[in-house]
Amino acid sequence: MSKQSIFGRIAQLAKANINAMIDSAEDPQKMLDQMVRDYTENIREAESAVAQTIGNLRLLEKDHAEDVQEAAQWGNKALAASNKADEFRRAGKELEAGKFDDLAKVALQRQIQSENEARAAEPQISSQTEVVDKLKDGLNSMRGKLQELSTKRDELAARQKTVQAQSQVQDALKSFDVMDPTSEVSRFEEKVRREEARVAGQQELADSSLDRQFEALENMGQQTEIEARLAALKAGSGAKDGENIVSSEEV
Repeated sequence: MSKQSIFGRIAQLAKANINAMIDSAEDPQKMLDQMVRDYTENIREAESAVAQTIGNLRLLEKDHAEDVQEAAQWGNKALAASNKADEFRRAGKELEAGKFDDLAKVALQRQIQSENEARAAEPQISSQTEVVDKLKDGLNSMRGKLQELSTKRDELAARQKTVQAQSQVQDALKSFDVMDPTSEVSRFEEKVRREEARVAGQQELADSSLDRQFEALENMGQQTEIEARLAALKAGSGAKDGENIVSSEEV
């Protein structure tokens, strides 16, 4: 796995629009579970690759530090050899002075070689450090996305359970809804209403019959009074006729 592909994967995952992916998913819960697994696995792989990249950078830095240190050491050796050559030259020992000058030159050559190696490694170290910093940022973004995914998944699971509970409650309430014409309670209520109407009709019919009976009694009473009065009239008329007969005889 190359550094570029690692960085590309991290950048792609870090820029993922989670909300859009959830909206377009047929089953957001399953999709989020799978995304959490995928992100976790990708982070694990990326961490391993980034760790290797960091390790390589540390080796470069270590080699660079050693080159710098060796350059300094060869410089010190070159100075020591040059000083020794000067001592021999002042003592008139030109042959020994020449040998130490040669040693100083060798040391200086090694110093230059170490400095060149250190200088050549610096651009690579700089570039590698930039890559590592970006990879670390990408990993942190991925971890943030993973946390966001986990939170979103837990939130969605809780909301789904709440919706299911609400749906169950609504179904239970609907089964006991007295306003539901298809419910048993409504049918029983309709039966009671019809029975009440039948009884009310019978009562009205009974009341109507009783009224007619009272009307008949009133009519009978009226006829009786008429007969009584007629009899009284007749009785009164007979009495007057008798009085008239008596008066005639006395005359």
